Amino acid sequence: MDQKRVALTVSLPPKLARKFEKMAKAESKNKSQLFREMIQTYEQHRLGEEFFEIQRYGVRQAQRKGFLTEDDIDALVCKERRS
Repeated sequence: MDQKRVALTVSLPPKLARKFEKMAKAESKNKSQLFREMIQTYEQHRLGEEFFEIQRYGVRQAQRKGFLTEDDIDALVCKERRS
């Protein structure tokens, strides 16, 4: 049988637990709903960070090869397409 939900126990320091409960109440959500949204938001944040790290890697590689501007990259792409 396919489970729709899995119970998860999380322990927090009392101050953080109170903040979490206040956040859920302020958002008119139960703690499970808020936790799911927080996980999804964190996942989106991590994917964004990974994307920007890939961009930074690309910039470093381009600089090592002497490509300093987007126009340099565009020229290289156009040259390769014609080949």
